Amino acid sequence: MFTKYRLLALTMVMAIVTVIAIAACSPAEPQVITEQVEVTRVVTEEVVKEVEVEKEVVKEVEVEKEVIKEVEVVKEVEVMAPEGPKEAIIFGDLNWSSALLQNRIAQYIVEKGYGYPTDVKFGATLPLFQGLKNGDTDVTMEIWLPNQDEAWNEAREEGAVLSVGQSLGKDWQSAFVIPAYLQEQYPDLDSVDDLQDQQYKDLFKTAESGDKARLVSCIIGWACETVNAAQIEGYGLNDHVHIVNPGDGAALNADLYGAYEREEPWLGYQWGTNDPALKLDLVRLEEPAYSDECWFTTKACAYEDATILIAVNPDLPGRAPDVVGMLRNWDFNINIYKAVVRWQGDNPDASVNDTALWWLNNNADVWSGWVTDEAAEGIQAALSAGEEADGWPTE
Repeated sequence: MFTKYRLLALTMVMAIVTVIAIAACSPAEPQVITEQVEVTRVVTEEVVKEVEVEKEVVKEVEVEKEVIKEVEVVKEVEVMAPEGPKEAIIFGDLNWSSALLQNRIAQYIVEKGYGYPTDVKFGATLPLFQGLKNGDTDVTMEIWLPNQDEAWNEAREEGAVLSVGQSLGKDWQSAFVIPAYLQEQYPDLDSVDDLQDQQYKDLFKTAESGDKARLVSCIIGWACETVNAAQIEGYGLNDHVHIVNPGDGAALNADLYGAYEREEPWLGYQWGTNDPALKLDLVRLEEPAYSDECWFTTKACAYEDATILIAVNPDLPGRAPDVVGMLRNWDFNINIYKAVVRWQGDNPDASVNDTALWWLNNNADVWSGWVTDEAAEGIQAALSAGEEADGWPTE
């Protein structure tokens, strides 16, 4: 019997050796080995809700006969607002009309709907962006890209700012805009290259510009001040164009309105949501199309249509997640703003505060979609009582 079992064992060994030999001569077939690994992490960047992630890991690295795959399953965990007195939320009061109006509307909602005090710090683009990074302000309702691309990307990488959504939507801008009546008189004036022609330099020149065309460019302290200057250099226009940088948006608009009323030549900077661009018939001179390669080198090309973001300091989601949630729902788009500008045109004595109250009283169907039901009740009660926001600056 022992001999019988020994022969059987030898037979089995020979069979195994044969299988191994066949396998060695055949191509390796990867085998899938599944491992279950549970990992938990918390993601806080750019979210109102902390996100708890469970990972189901299936390893996907091919090592001889092993294949490893990785899959993530995300679960959201609600973060409650901290208890106790609510800290004031500070808005960066950028010095142009749409940003001021959006701030006033947001302040009213934050105060009357969510019970946070508000305040503002007035200033230009660059210092207020630095203030947002430093925590001197909590919210900026209009971050314009690509104007602020370099500063924005650097701050994002540092974790110094968070984007919580968009305001206004996409918008155009250009340093080379003329009134439509001027192009009707000079139909061949249709490109930035034409500004090197002496007849067009003569058309726009003034006593202050000498023999160059006067170009009313971006506001002092705005990011586009630097961008426009780079464009003019990139187009080879430094010897043909004299740049004038207004002190504020009101001065820029007044310069254009005055020339338009007199039907005089005017060349300069505008953007799609600025009041004159919404009210007047303007034409943009042709420029080479935007490309990343051009923009991040010479800037000798047109602006890319702007993306306008709402940004907050990274501390805000932790201490006011309900407010950040509201900002994520914000949808004050260009069509809404156009209606506001038309109303302001019919009510020239109305202040920004007046305009905000008018809009809130007449657009509950819009703003109620941004807030909780409880917040909507508080806002509507305050409007019915004729209340203003405590944090609004006096005008």
